[in-house]
Amino acid sequence: MQDRGDGCNGLGAPKPKPALPRITQENSPMTTSAAEALFNSPAVATLRADLALALRAAAHHGLGEGVCNHFSIALPGNDSLFLLNPRGLLWSEVQADDIVLIDEHGNKQAGRHEVEPTAMFIHAAIHRLARKACVLHTHMPHATALTLTEGRTIDTTLSQNAMRFHGRIAVDEHYNGLALDAAEGERIAGAMHGADVIFLGNHGVVVCGERIDHAYDDLYYLERACAAQVLAESTGRRLRPVDESIARRVAAQTLGERLQSELFFEALRRSLG
Repeated sequence: MQDRGDGCNGLGAPKPKPALPRITQENSPMTTSAAEALFNSPAVATLRADLALALRAAAHHGLGEGVCNHFSIALPGNDSLFLLNPRGLLWSEVQADDIVLIDEHGNKQAGRHEVEPTAMFIHAAIHRLARKACVLHTHMPHATALTLTEGRTIDTTLSQNAMRFHGRIAVDEHYNGLALDAAEGERIAGAMHGADVIFLGNHGVVVCGERIDHAYDDLYYLERACAAQVLAESTGRRLRPVDESIARRVAAQTLGERLQSELFFEALRRSLG
């Protein structure tokens, strides 16, 4: 079947991405030349482009906050090397060439920009300890608003969008200041207990996934679900949750139909460039 030239095949399914090189612990720490070669390889360049697209999409959807917050993706085969957006750039302006490659100690391996310490500590710990491939940390407004409440998190038995997260959320009840050291990042990672999503009390959220497109889809719909709950609560009317068994079934249905997540990301690629 002929490719349409927009990242999808004729059926609308995203075409396969080039395979990323397998990196082993024996490759790290890397020499400068090896790091640059890896950074500029076609497969990693594609991964950088996808990460940059996710950042621009988040800006487009109003999920960013100044030049704060970060998205990262670990390189396959080595969670001590990951790609991260740099310090000081708006998400709306990030392109593939702006993405930085760093190691688990915060050492920049390749890229033209510097990185923010809080990003390194939070993301490195989650990649290393929680074993998450893609880590998206935001202070998006409605999700963050719920972290300020007594419940700290969303009710996954309310909206259909919220039900997709049923059984997938952890809560960090204890705000402990800025993550300016490895211990705080490790504390946050430990509070996840294997969950895909964590609500950080008085702070924001982290959404994780095995792929950038899947994680971004979850991030987007998490904020939509939080917005619906905040709006519903603002009416002062009694809320009507569904039975827990229905929420559990909807979560399974959503995770079993991830093509929709991939098509959404490709649509963003076409519309945002």
